[in-house]
Amino acid sequence: MVKFSKELEAQLIPEWKEAFVNYCLLKKQIKKIKTSRKPKPASHYPIGHHSDFGRSLFDPVRKLARTFSDKLFSNSEKPEILQVRRRRGSSETGDDVDEIYQTELVQLFSEEDEVKVFFARLDEELNKVNQFHKPKETEFLERGEILKKQLETLAELKQILSDRKKRNLSGSNSHRSFSSSVRNSDFSAGSPGELSEIQSETSRTDEIIEALERNGVSFINSATRSKTKGGKPKMSLRVDIPDAVAGAEGGIARSIATAMSVLWEELVNNPRSDFTNWKNIQSAEKKIRSAFVELYRGLGLLKTYSSLNMIAFTKIMKKFDKVAGQNASSTYLKVVKRSQFISSDKVVRLMDEVESIFTKHFANNDRKKAMKFLKPHQTKDSHMVTFFVGLFTGCFISLFVIYIILAHLSGIFTSSDQVSYLETVYPVFSVFALLSLHMFMYGCNLYMWKNTRINYTFIFEFAPNTALRYRDAFLMGTTFMTSVVAAMVIHLILRASGFSASQVDTIPGILLLIFICVLICPFNTFYRPTRFCFIRILRKIVCSPFYKVLMVDFFMGDQLTSQIPLLRHLETTGCYFLAQSFKTHEYNTCKNGRYYREFAYLISFLPYFWRAMQCVRRWWDESNPDHLINMGKYVSAMVAAGVRITYARENNDLWLTMVLVSSVVATIYQLYWDFVKDWGLLNPKSKNPWLRDNLVLRNKNFYYLSIALNLVLRVAWIETIMRFRVSPVQSHLLDFFLASLEVIRRGHWNFYRVENEHLNNVGQFRAVKTVPLPFLDRDSDG
Repeated sequence: MVKFSKELEAQLIPEWKEAFVNYCLLKKQIKKIKTSRKPKPASHYPIGHHSDFGRSLFDPVRKLARTFSDKLFSNSEKPEILQVRRRRGSSETGDDVDEIYQTELVQLFSEEDEVKVFFARLDEELNKVNQFHKPKETEFLERGEILKKQLETLAELKQILSDRKKRNLSGSNSHRSFSSSVRNSDFSAGSPGELSEIQSETSRTDEIIEALERNGVSFINSATRSKTKGGKPKMSLRVDIPDAVAGAEGGIARSIATAMSVLWEELVNNPRSDFTNWKNIQSAEKKIRSAFVELYRGLGLLKTYSSLNMIAFTKIMKKFDKVAGQNASSTYLKVVKRSQFISSDKVVRLMDEVESIFTKHFANNDRKKAMKFLKPHQTKDSHMVTFFVGLFTGCFISLFVIYIILAHLSGIFTSSDQVSYLETVYPVFSVFALLSLHMFMYGCNLYMWKNTRINYTFIFEFAPNTALRYRDAFLMGTTFMTSVVAAMVIHLILRASGFSASQVDTIPGILLLIFICVLICPFNTFYRPTRFCFIRILRKIVCSPFYKVLMVDFFMGDQLTSQIPLLRHLETTGCYFLAQSFKTHEYNTCKNGRYYREFAYLISFLPYFWRAMQCVRRWWDESNPDHLINMGKYVSAMVAAGVRITYARENNDLWLTMVLVSSVVATIYQLYWDFVKDWGLLNPKSKNPWLRDNLVLRNKNFYYLSIALNLVLRVAWIETIMRFRVSPVQSHLLDFFLASLEVIRRGHWNFYRVENEHLNNVGQFRAVKTVPLPFLDRDSDG
């Protein structure tokens, strides 16, 4: 049977961990009470009293008579051994009054210090739970009111567009005939026909304004709205959401301070574009739907919070009764059940209301469909996945051993064949090897995040039912590597069997083509949600800074900066097959080409450039100068990468000096950002020396070792100036080894980066994301 302390640790909300009952602390206090109440040893009995002698055969009779008399002559109601008093206290915000509970020991335990300490701490835990629950409940209730107001506004706008579409369809024929008569009559720009059109558009604009105002949204200076050159209404108004609504989000709406959104501009400024209007309506509906899903999830978390804490109080009081030999739990648990976090039913009622609203407006009255959105089913780990991971791992090891034996027997690395083989096989197969290693490291990250209770699905905003798990990541990595080594074995066997080189050397290209087809396959196989999510993130990275940057976007951008060797190999492979060098085996066609050599700079710059543009976009959105400082880190990395490429082609002392200067500056910049900004370490004032106050891993030595390891792997560029290269084979193997070390360093960096983000969420109790709503307060500055 699992202990409740472990069960509580497994079920509690990680971001709210500090707000839960400190069950372990209270259990330790009960152990102290048990120790203090142990019976005295026999030597302390009064003189003349012996516990083992002087017993009588009538002792059981006397004991039974004494028990009967106690029950017979005792009062029908036992006096309470404790009283829990409730008093009023000011809240932290000063806007409301909190209830504070304080226990008074009436008898029996009034002289026992350990019992006093226990009930004092128990009261502190009860007050902590109530003080956390009440503002959270208020926040979710007010958010629900805002969403209902948003939904009413959306319904009004949809009705207006629907009515306008019907009017346009019914009057289309008469409008065409009237326009024809206007052209034949050669009316001027201010003709009655155009004036009537302006008046109709103005009336439609007024309809929209009235619909919004009926839902509590008012417009400042609406009477003085401007017009276009043609006299048509042009709206550029400031929206004023009432304080009862805008303040309900706790300042969230005002802190966003964005424009009304494209929906308003299209609805009012361009009322003719029905297609655009409906498109914006659908976009607004999607945002409101997502907001309802997040609200329901938050309410579910708060409900779980209440139930787990109630169970914790019940368990701890039962333990106290067992140790003290008294029935104190009934009195105290009555108070707990009457407290705010248990007695309030507002959360349950709002959950039911959200279910009915969502079913009606977003699921066509299909409750089963609605609950798929509100309570997405999380697929359990399958034993088949574990089986295939083991199977492909065994296949990979076996095939790799076979490849080593075949390569040795066929003499593939002799002087006559090594150049041809390396230029044909190495680039493509290295791409898959590095990709598989990165996937394996990501699987290790997922495993560690899960075991340490880091909520990575919330941090990356992944869908719970489609998020990749560590077994899936391991399966993908082992599948890739098994496929790669199998292709390498087939390639060697066909070469040794006498097949022409032009036919055999197409195998790497075929493998790459299969991988691309699997990646873009539209069918719901091979982890389609993960594949499409990966493609969408890559699109946002490539198009930086034109997309808003989320956590998963810049996290993936950082992964690309560690895969520059992979991108260089893709460049080589693309040139090799596009130039059809696999037929002519003229490998110098690409390597000596001017465009190929210049393109190497672009390939090395792009990942850093994309990350720099993401930093610019985040600075633009958040007005945080730290993002500009972070951009400088990637600019310095671009300079260092370009200088190293040039030094590899022009080996002289000047470029060596430039490599040393640029690389040292970039490395120091990167190390500072890794340790201080991304990991949150090296805090001299921390209670954990040179770490941070809150740590996920219990053993602090792991953090010190990680700092040292990251430092060593960051200076791997030193190899580029020391040139440990003897033969082409050794040179390629060393390049692959250094590229693998960078992938390992990035996987190691990933864990601490997400850990720091998780602790930031825990510090602010952020367990539910805030979805930007379509109808928000316009810039308060006017």
